This record gives sequence, C-alpha cells and structure tokens, in this order.
Amino acid sequence: MKRVIIIVLDSAGIGELPDAAEYGDEGSNTLGNIAAAVPGFSLPNLEKLGLGNIDGIVGFKAAEEPLGCFGKMAERSVGKDTTTGHWELAGITLRKPFPVYPEGFPGDLVERFEKAIGTKTLGNYPASGTVIIKELGQQHVKTGYPIIYTSADSVFQIAAHEDVIPVQRLYEICRTAREILTGEHAVGRVIARPFTGSDGNYTRTANRRDFSLEPPEKTLLDHVKEAGLEVKAVGKIDDIFAGRGITQSIHVKDNMEGVDKTIGFIKERFSGLIFANLVDFDMYYGHRNDPEGYARALEEFDGRVPEIIDAMARQDILFITADHGCDPTTVSTDHSREYVPLLIYGKEIRIGVNLGTRKTFSDLAQTTAEYLGTGGEFDAVSFYGDIARQ
Repeated sequence: MKRVIIIVLDSAGIGELPDAAEYGDEGSNTLGNIAAAVPGFSLPNLEKLGLGNIDGIVGFKAAEEPLGCFGKMAERSVGKDTTTGHWELAGITLRKPFPVYPEGFPGDLVERFEKAIGTKTLGNYPASGTVIIKELGQQHVKTGYPIIYTSADSVFQIAAHEDVIPVQRLYEICRTAREILTGEHAVGRVIARPFTGSDGNYTRTANRRDFSLEPPEKTLLDHVKEAGLEVKAVGKIDDIFAGRGITQSIHVKDNMEGVDKTIGFIKERFSGLIFANLVDFDMYYGHRNDPEGYARALEEFDGRVPEIIDAMARQDILFITADHGCDPTTVSTDHSREYVPLLIYGKEIRIGVNLGTRKTFSDLAQTTAEYLGTGGEFDAVSFYGDIARQ
C-alpha cells in the first residue's frame, strides 16, 4: 500500500531565488526573516527532520542526525503565485506568466462582466483584501454591488458581504467571471472573498473559494488517478487544480482542521496520494505583514508533526514543502520569489540525505510518479533513488 503525502506550507519560502530582483523581491526570506524578527521562535520537530540542515538556510538549528532527508527547490516557472507553484509541484512548468493588472482591469472587460451578472461593481484596483473592504464595504452594503480588485498576482477577486450577496450567489458570480476570463485575460484564479460584520469592523470569513484555470496538460494528479489510485485533496488543492485528477476533496476552515483532515486520510487504508495545502500562513500572516502571527502558526504546525508521523504506515512517504514565499517582514504584502524547503520522512527511506538544490519543483512530481509507479514525464529528475533504502 504505497502512498505519498504532500503537505504545502503555503508561502513558507526560505530565501530569494537568483532572479528575485526581477520581481522586486531582493532580500526576501520568509522563514529566515521571521526567525530573526521573532524572539524565541523555533521549529524543533521540523529541525529534527532536517530543516536547519538545508543548504543556505538561516535561523534554524542543524540536526546532528536528521530523521529525514532534506533539500530545497527552485521555481522554474515564470511567476510566484499559488497556481504556478502548485502546478509545478504537480509537474507543469509555465513558460508564460499569467496576466496581471497593476492598473486594474480594462473597462470593456468590466462592462462585459457587469452585464453578465446583472449589476454594477465597485473597486477595480489593486488592493489588500482587508483594506478594500474597509474602504468600500459600507458602499457595497448600501448598493449591493460586488467589490472587484486584484493584487500583484494574477487574480480577479470578488468581495461581498454574506448578508448582501449570499455565499452561493457569490460563487455563481465567480463562475461567471471564470467563464469570461479566458484568452489574453486568463488570470490564474478568480477568488470569492466573502466577509461579514458592520462598518469599521468588517471581517473576511472562511468561505473563500478559488476558481482556477484548468491545468493545460496532465499533472501528477491525473496520472495517479488514471492509474486507479486515490487522490485525496485537503484545503484549496481541489480549487487550484479545478477539481481535475482528484478522487476526494475536503475544504477546511483553517490550518489545524487541514492537519486533522490530512491525518484522517493517512489513517485510512488506500494507495495513492494525499495532497494538502495549509493556507493560513499566506492568507492571514504573510499578506498582512504579521511575522509574529506567522511564527505562531508555524509553531502550531510544528507541534503536530509527530502526530502526522505517528499516523503514517510503513510504505508512506511524507513531503513537506511550499509553493512560493510571502515575507511578512518586508514592505511588500505580496508573494515573493523564493526557494522552498523540501523535507522528507518515511519509515522505509534513508535518513540524513542532503538532496541539495533541485532545479525545479517538478522533481517532487517525478519522484512521486516513480514511487507510485504511475508514469508521467515532467521534464524533471526523480530523487527517489537517492532516498530509497537499498
């Protein structure tokens, strides 16, 4: 019963990539800068696996005898957003970036969208999600018009008060936007951003949903499913892959529920893949420049690592990684172009192997495909031979 468990700590980058300056991300180092900024911060269980042994990492203790294998991965795709990172983890490299809209969306596109949903809109400029509902929340409540906005990422975000536009209606509006946003305007994600509260005290809820483009070619998930194996998705994985290649999906309200559901899947008996995204690091702390909150969330996850390991069966392999950075200590509130960590644990793999710097996130997909025997060529190099016990 072979299984692979991939847990993505959303935005937990470990240092700028060589081309970071092209993205305005010089000096970004999400985990390293948090370690420097927050006194007493530590991740002892991840350090036992080898976090502090990764080449070039700062702020963490190297284990004398790591319990796992370790390394870091560079992003080969153009971009630094969630969809790009996850798709590359699953074997797809994007050579052309998704479109971004630093000046807001074109007027004719907005008019087409408004006509399709039967109402005017508010906003249409780049903004922090928490800031824009402060600025336009009351006007939205009075008019009933949804708020549209974007960021440095390729996203078309739609915010609405749950008492003004019910969540299911907001999802319908997002699906309409997704149908319109094709061709030159094929943004990576349309995101539903529901909120509640009153003027001066608006709060985003856990009912966020992402409506991604379908991957342009087969991913690791497709190959695993087509091989007759299970693909269990936790968190927004189902959204990121537009539901493709997934046999069962669970959305969660926060990181700890995500860990609970992941452990629940691990305790089931099946062969295949468990793919989990823990988004709180990015959504609540990275984008809000809150290093203390980010540190607490990481420590909370770290405390659950032994529980995850204890639930694993003998032929399970655990990968802990990330999809990009989002350094909460820099001026920017956007994602950052960074290396991501690669920590590996399994009862039947070698320990203490330094995998160095991988040239692409897709090495993880190639390794998983080899271990599960599913096939799939991702223009990447499997490292399974380096970690497998002889």
